[in-house]
Amino acid sequence: MIERIQSSVKEYGKGYEFLKDYDYNLGADDLTPFGEQQLVDSGIAFYKRYQGLASESDPFVRTAGSDRVIVSGQRFVEGYYKTQGRDAFSPTKGILVLPEDYGFNNSLNHGACPAFEDGPISEIRDQNQKAWLGVFGPAINRRLNNKLPGANLTLTETIFMMDLCPFNTVATTTAALSDFCRLFSIDEWASYDYFQSLDKWYGYGRGNPLGPSQGVGFGNELIARLTGTPVDDRTTTNSTLDSSPVTFPLNRTLYADFSHDNTMSSIFAALGLFNATMDLPLKYKVSPRRLHGFSAAWAVPFAARLYVEKMQCGDSSEELVRVILNDRVVPLRTCNPDRLGRCKLRGFVDSLKFIRSGGLWDQCPLTADV
Repeated sequence: MIERIQSSVKEYGKGYEFLKDYDYNLGADDLTPFGEQQLVDSGIAFYKRYQGLASESDPFVRTAGSDRVIVSGQRFVEGYYKTQGRDAFSPTKGILVLPEDYGFNNSLNHGACPAFEDGPISEIRDQNQKAWLGVFGPAINRRLNNKLPGANLTLTETIFMMDLCPFNTVATTTAALSDFCRLFSIDEWASYDYFQSLDKWYGYGRGNPLGPSQGVGFGNELIARLTGTPVDDRTTTNSTLDSSPVTFPLNRTLYADFSHDNTMSSIFAALGLFNATMDLPLKYKVSPRRLHGFSAAWAVPFAARLYVEKMQCGDSSEELVRVILNDRVVPLRTCNPDRLGRCKLRGFVDSLKFIRSGGLWDQCPLTADV
């Protein structure tokens, strides 16, 4: 696209002149230096937040098997141990990597449900994003083509142009916004965020009939950790790994798992974190506040993180659960929460009926006519 613009556009509109000499050198599926530092900072923040627990045991760390997720885990560990005053001389030591190969059960990466991956419901996301793009995209597309005569950008390429703002920004070390960001208004960025929110909602969240099902395996692992009982799951978990105290210990105080934004979206849906959110409309955008905190930017930004805390307060022996998403407390709604959004552990586990009942996993096989 950039090459076509540079070869076909002779006169650039005001503010678009930088495109004439822009050098596209973004990698694919790589963690940028900025992203690596975010994960180091995340490890530092994690240690400082839970410093009182860190002396009891080292965190048990798992990652999905793609390179950037593995590096994410390594940088997190580096920041954690550096803050603790220990040298993470071997960042991979102690990190359990779950391969993303086809046929390997992996609760940190979707891919084991054929009806979700390849059936008709796999098209819901693209169809709904296309509908919203048809609402907000044409005006932007006309302006871009007016400012870049000869480029003949399509609606889809309009989104690609907007994508270059965040990806170029985090690919540099100057801490400055990319010039691409200034090509669009604040309202247009809100529409773009909504476009990405539709991706997560209808691709991997509650807007997809089998979206939450992709997070059930992790949900059952979470229940096991919270209750100190063996994993009971027949979806995406690896029974060999999860039945071993070496590869799935239940006696750690701290755990850290690293996954992809799409799988995280399914996990959030399986846990019911956005059960109060209505299905996202396709003809107009709705703010994250009206959606009870849901948007792609709020839920799964770069370096997104979910903390699930088990705690006891004061002299009470009652164990409580609190969920924090990107430093915001998520008010739990289905387990008789207190005024701080926390639930009793038993109530929280009991509320995860979708997870404990198998999460519609029996619908994953593709039927013969698909």
